[in-house]
Amino acid sequence: MSATAASQPESPQADGAPEPAARSPRVIRSEATTEIPVHLLFRDDPDDATGVPLAPAVVRRRQGSGEQPRVTRRSTPYVTAPVARPVPDVDPALVPRRARVLPGFAGVLGGCAGVAGCVLSLWWAGVLPEPALRVTGLPGYEGAGLGAAQWASLAGSGTLGLFGFGGLARGRVGRAWVLSLFGRYRGTVRRTGLMWVNPLLLRRRVDVRLRHWRSEPMPAVDRGGVALRVVLLVVWRVKDPARATLAVEDHQEYLRECVEATTARVLSRLPADAFHDDGPTLRDADAVGSALTRALAADAEAVGVEVFSVQPSRIEYAPEVAAVMQRRRVAALDARHRDTVLTSVVDSVEDTVTRLTTRGLVELDDYERKALVKDLTVAFYTGHGEHR
Repeated sequence: MSATAASQPESPQADGAPEPAARSPRVIRSEATTEIPVHLLFRDDPDDATGVPLAPAVVRRRQGSGEQPRVTRRSTPYVTAPVARPVPDVDPALVPRRARVLPGFAGVLGGCAGVAGCVLSLWWAGVLPEPALRVTGLPGYEGAGLGAAQWASLAGSGTLGLFGFGGLARGRVGRAWVLSLFGRYRGTVRRTGLMWVNPLLLRRRVDVRLRHWRSEPMPAVDRGGVALRVVLLVVWRVKDPARATLAVEDHQEYLRECVEATTARVLSRLPADAFHDDGPTLRDADAVGSALTRALAADAEAVGVEVFSVQPSRIEYAPEVAAVMQRRRVAALDARHRDTVLTSVVDSVEDTVTRLTTRGLVELDDYERKALVKDLTVAFYTGHGEHR
């Protein structure tokens, strides 16, 4: 069968006027035509709803037989372009630096010296109790009383003892100290063991170990607006204790809020399931986890938190839509199976008819060819149904 589409009518041109470029006629012919741009015949808008140009669908002639041509479409992959987000600014004074501390034995010596000075001052004043005299082995002394010199010696010794013992701190593996004086950042301590820190400094202990957090089921939606429930496993640690402590009120709460916002933003770019095509979906845990990790790491970097990985432990439909989507998934799987079986049957029929005609075993006219194709299709499809 052949059909022709009328070409554009010729318009009269004035003498000497340049002839416009001739447009190629859109023609549908018989088996000699191998490619027909179907999108020009059946579509008015060359773009789909997302604004991405679609590749033209091409009708190709089956090689070796005069059967009905196949229609193939080259799909354009779905591309998710990240949106540029502003990076939060932090106090420029929060530059990580090492705080000045002394070994622990210096604080112990200072404290012991202060205690010894207090004992001697009391003995000098003659007010040291009798049990203390027996313990220290000092001889009895009536003393000169608590005068100005004795009070000054007692105050200096007591201050030395308080500073010596009051500045002792124990550093532990996986912990850090953030020091500040009157609201000003003075440095970070990552040392372990006994050390002496100025007792006038305010100390904040920060956990810098590798940590993980498993979220509760969080609500989200996919690209089609279908409600989801997502559970994530976040592996992170504090990289900059100064920023994690002083740049934000609570870095753990900040991280939780960023996880919820990032999950809603990333999961809305893809559908949960692709029922009728093979495009990217949220079932690809590696791709979704990589996108979540990059987005969350960029948000948490400003407060000194380093995110190593964000992996979805569970992505499922919300209870209110789970039953409907499950039926839709089963129907899509059944349709895909039927399409696979039908494609296999058509290919088998095509191969059989081609072999019979090319080898000269039978000579068929159009009516006989159609009858043979019909009988073979029914037989092959019935055979596939019995083997299921």
